[in-house]
Amino acid sequence: MNTDTLAFDFGPSFAKTPSAANAEIIIVCEHAANWIPTQLDALGLDDEVRQSHIAWDPGALGVARKLAELLQGPLIEGCISRLVYDLNRPPESPTAIPATSEIFDVPGNRDLSDAARAHRVEAVYEPFRAALAAEIAARKTALRLMVTVHSFTPVYKGETRAVELGLLHGRDDRFAQAMLAHQPEGLPWNTRLNEPYSASDGVAHTLDMHGCDNGLLNVMLEIRNDLIAIADQQDHWAAVLAPWIRATLEERFA
Repeated sequence: MNTDTLAFDFGPSFAKTPSAANAEIIIVCEHAANWIPTQLDALGLDDEVRQSHIAWDPGALGVARKLAELLQGPLIEGCISRLVYDLNRPPESPTAIPATSEIFDVPGNRDLSDAARAHRVEAVYEPFRAALAAEIAARKTALRLMVTVHSFTPVYKGETRAVELGLLHGRDDRFAQAMLAHQPEGLPWNTRLNEPYSASDGVAHTLDMHGCDNGLLNVMLEIRNDLIAIADQQDHWAAVLAPWIRATLEERFA
């Protein structure tokens, strides 16, 4: 029997780091964890694959936590692997529960029944969606900007990626464009708009649903994961990004 058809408890799908009620910026890290509930038998994957970029965004949570600290904003982070359910995808998306990710098959996601898919939506996506929506609603008078933090692999399907930082947008491109135009002098990173992904790749769900639909400026940060592999690197990136984000918000959207 596929245990995914049973209504077992997946455990918490999100965690929240609070901040002052007057915070202007909320940080989101959907792919923060690679944990797979034990009942899913590791989705049929070995440990090396479960530690790889297909299961989570390595380094992203460290950057997100430091950004939340420096920007004095709340953080909502995912607690379950994106292979169980990708929190940056709507339930109707075929990539929300991928049967294949990059070059890897995911046996535990193959031929899922409608009931099994619905169970994951209910247990993983809906609590995260509701928590983020509630956090934004509770702060609607002060919040101005949502920043989502992701990382990407330097080599994808055998091709090397030169970009080091991507500034991505969905329906609203204002903040991503403003950040790109407002780069700190001497910034050493290869920074590009909508690389290595764009909204056409299906990555703008959180930006559009929780940002645009609530009238918040929004941007997705995609950082190459070899550059944020350890805590010192994560702290360094956050230390550069935080004042850049703050200055863009205050000088371009006063």
